[in-house]
Amino acid sequence: MLRVGLISDTHGLLRPEAQRFLRGCDHIVHAGDIGKPDVLRLLAQMAPVTAVRGNNDAGGWAASLPASQSLRLGGVALFVLHDLVELAIHPAHAGVQVIVCGHSHKAQVQRHACGALIVNPGSAGPRRFKLPVTAAELLISGENKFGARIAPLV
Repeated sequence: MLRVGLISDTHGLLRPEAQRFLRGCDHIVHAGDIGKPDVLRLLAQMAPVTAVRGNNDAGGWAASLPASQSLRLGGVALFVLHDLVELAIHPAHAGVQVIVCGHSHKAQVQRHACGALIVNPGSAGPRRFKLPVTAAELLISGENKFGARIAPLV
């Protein structure tokens, strides 16, 4: 079983609770609004990291981050971007099975009309809008065998 940690909207704060939750992951995906390069450095000490730039990621350190990324983990095709409204692909036509996004700070796991699983891990950084502080995990046991869950951090 492959365990993929999903995190977003850290805004420069990688909470100890988030670090504990992500320990033991085979891969970590950060869906933007990272805030500081130190967040990526700390995540990379735990597992390989795929990260995208969020609307608040500015400056030289963030310039090399892509706005979106495609990757395949455990035979499952993922597409990562910060803001779901900027999705410019049709997931089914692109063969995407899981879309990971952030931006709204609202954690959710839902099926897209095309069948792809959309996972927004919520916000793991400073509490905003009175929403819970969360992350998520994607568990992959085979090419078409995967599921996700939201995890409260505090």
